[in-house]
Order: sequence, then structure tokens, then C-alpha cells
Amino acid sequence: MRSQINSVVDELKRLRKEGQDRIYVSEESLRDLKLALGKIVAEDSEKEMESAVALIPDRIRSATAEDFNRVLKEEPKTASKTSGDRKATLGIPPAFELPEGNKQKRWDALREIVLNCPKCNENKREGYQLVFGVGSLDADIFFCGEAPGADEEEQGEPFVGKAGQLLDKMIGAMGLAREEVYIGNIMNWRPQLPTRVGNRPPTIGEIEFCLPYLRAQIEVVKPKLIVALGATAAKGLLGSKSFRSLREVKGEWREFEKTPLLATYHPSYLLRNDSKRDKRSAWEDLLKVMERCGLPISDRQRGYFL
Repeated sequence: MRSQINSVVDELKRLRKEGQDRIYVSEESLRDLKLALGKIVAEDSEKEMESAVALIPDRIRSATAEDFNRVLKEEPKTASKTSGDRKATLGIPPAFELPEGNKQKRWDALREIVLNCPKCNENKREGYQLVFGVGSLDADIFFCGEAPGADEEEQGEPFVGKAGQLLDKMIGAMGLAREEVYIGNIMNWRPQLPTRVGNRPPTIGEIEFCLPYLRAQIEVVKPKLIVALGATAAKGLLGSKSFRSLREVKGEWREFEKTPLLATYHPSYLLRNDSKRDKRSAWEDLLKVMERCGLPISDRQRGYFL
């Protein structure tokens, strides 16, 4: 228990050093953390607990999901190139040119560039893989997520965990197979935490570094439209200050460099919030995607989750 608490404390110190003074923590997680800290105090002293709790500012302890969305769109306020902030550490986004040729040749070259990117390899967890997009290079629909998770960094493929299994079902409900669409992430590595338990959203610096690689995939595939899965993916494509809450843009057609884009819930959100209303809302977004792509829609499909 003590080692796990120390890992959390170390991560909070790292985030604070990078200039991030707010993170989203669920009430349940905060309750568990306080209980764990209480047990440590019972063994040691009240002073140690006060020192540990001091690492969690009031804004973090009282943070809401809206606070979390604000953090995603804000630049770190105290970060500087000498303070070790993530953006400065990563450097400027990569510049590269793809060879002339057909889609497969260009995609193969891009994949090699990403998998051999020094910064990507430096930031991935030792013993695990970078994650590049998969699917049809002639796909009409480009599904874009935010970052790989534990299952993805193990297999080197996006959306292969529980959220990926749900995404496959969503794609199947549209009358398509996973192999008929293209699936990618803004990030090519899993944002690191002290342990493999849990995920964190990528920082603005991480997103900006990896965005050229995603942009190049879109350029190669040339889909009819992009489906941004979740707020982080939508902010990465539309801009970190483009909206505060996903609900502001969800289900509305926007553009990413002249390609139509529609933002909807991330499959992991639907797993956490297993309500018929949210499922129907996400499905209505996919119906808009189907209509835009000219896919046939049956009465049965129109009636899902009603």
C-alpha cells in the first residue's frame, strides 16, 4: 500500500513540476486515497499525512469533470523550457516527407517513420510497443481516439481492449467490419504513469508532437469523414480551446483540414455509463455518419436503443 501511495505522490509531483495544477479525480478514487492515507497515519504520524495531502491542492480534491475538460484546453501556467515541462521535453513536432507512390507505399513509409521516431520510443514504456493506425487504406470512415491503453501498448494496435471490443460492435451495427474502416489515435504511445494501473489523458504538448503523424495518416487514407471518439480526440483535432465540454460539439459536423469531422462519446465512456440514453445518443451520431457516407440504414437500425 505504501509503495502505491508513493507512486501516486511522485506522479503528482511530476505533474505539478510540469505546471499542471489541476487533474480530474473521481470521488470514489479520492475516498480510497484518503482511506489509504489514514492507514499510513495510523502507522506513522499525523504530520506525514498532512505532508502527503498537501500535494493534492483544493482544486484537485474538489475537481469535477468540467474542471478536467478545462485542464485539457489550458496550457500549463507555470511551465517553462527550463522547468522540464512536457512540451519543451518533446521539442518541436516532427517534420518529414512521404515518398511518392500509392497509398500502401506511403502508409508503409509513414509507419516506419513513426515506429522509429526517437521521441516516441523514448516516451513509450520499456518493454511495450508504439501504436500505429490499422484498417483499410480506402476507408470512408476514420475513427480517431486519444491514446493507447494497457492492452494497446502490449499488442501495438489501437482499440483492442474492452473499449475496442465495444467499438467493433458499434462498427458492426453500422453494417461494416473493423477491416473496412480505419482506426487510429492522436497519440502513438501510452501516456506514462508510475504504474500500469490506470490511464491519464495526454498533455497538450504530447498531442501537438504526435499530431503530424495522425495528419499524415488522414492524408494517406483520404477518408470521407472522421469520427473523433471522446473529448481529448476532438480537442486534438479541433483545437485545445475549441470547446469546453464535449456536449458543445457532440453530434455536430465540423472540419479538420477540410475533412468533415463528427465528435461522439468514446467507447470507454459508454462502458462506464451504461445507460440507454447515452447509447442512443452515440448511435444517433453514427446514424449521421452512415447517412453522410451513403450507407444503407434499415428500420431496425434506426430503432436501436429506442
